Amino acid sequence: MDKDPYKILGVSKNSTQEDIKKAFRSGAIKYHPDKGGDEEKFKELGSAMDLIGTKEKREQYDRYGHDQKGQGREPMSMDDIFSHFGDRGFNDIFGHRSQHHNLNKNKGTNLRIKVSVTLKDILVGCQKKIKLNKFVKCNICSGNGGTNEITCLNCNGRGHLINIKNTIMGQIRQTITCFTCDGMGQIIKNKCKDCSGEGIIKKEEYFSFEIPKGVEDGMQLNISGYGNIGRRNGSPGDLLIIIEEIEDSYLIRDRNNILYDLNINMINACLGTEIEVPTILNNVKITIKPGTQSGELLRLKGKGLPDINYGQLGDQLIKINIIIPKELTSEEKELLEKLKLSKNFIS
Repeated sequence: MDKDPYKILGVSKNSTQEDIKKAFRSGAIKYHPDKGGDEEKFKELGSAMDLIGTKEKREQYDRYGHDQKGQGREPMSMDDIFSHFGDRGFNDIFGHRSQHHNLNKNKGTNLRIKVSVTLKDILVGCQKKIKLNKFVKCNICSGNGGTNEITCLNCNGRGHLINIKNTIMGQIRQTITCFTCDGMGQIIKNKCKDCSGEGIIKKEEYFSFEIPKGVEDGMQLNISGYGNIGRRNGSPGDLLIIIEEIEDSYLIRDRNNILYDLNINMINACLGTEIEVPTILNNVKITIKPGTQSGELLRLKGKGLPDINYGQLGDQLIKINIIIPKELTSEEKELLEKLKLSKNFIS
């Protein structure tokens, strides 16, 4: 059973993002494995932050719960946990630079793609297979970038430099990336020829994933760890999938309901009839009662789309439009003139 990230961090759902970060840092100090803490609890903290650590992720979790990340999610790694400390946070807390931090400093970028879905896809859910052109680990050097790695003398292995400027307001300290080692802290003397010392190469890969029922246009699905791999064995970014809903020729979506305009002639409106109308999956017959008025709404229960959280189906609403002919034959005019004398047509 998935655990509540708010309970793991010991914060309420009304807490600010700063409160969440403080709670994570406090727990991370207490349970850090290097300090003799509980590694499982430490990983739980990281998993909780992976769900609500940013405003965007938190909004997605609050709306979709544990299902919002889609399929293919990899377990939280130690590298992912360390990434929540930011570029300098881990140093500030533990007073040293770790290998994990170095890896996440070079975390790979996210991949963002659009995936088109039909109303049928949204109703029943579907599996999509996409081709990704992404950075992956170089097999020749196993992602190391080469051999004979030495510490950068310019930054003493920190990967960054402190630039101090004197101004009229006092000293300003600025942290900048070391230009000698490009922020890695280490320099590869014998660079891999295939990846030029980066440890990554571009490659096309196919990836399959599930589109959950009830998605909406513009919704983003996050699949952790399937983005670009980071340089020299850095951790991977995420795959961000943007849902693009294909407009149907006849049916219009209104949240979980489906709207359909049905045009009928005045004779069928007066006498009633049976007529076929399209729904998302097939055509169904409906009954038009005698005396149906223009603008009336007919409801087909359960013929709409599912709610993404609860699965409850919406309805299909059919709006009746009575079409009046613009041109009439002489015989038709004669018939209508006779109808005018009927008590039902006298206004």
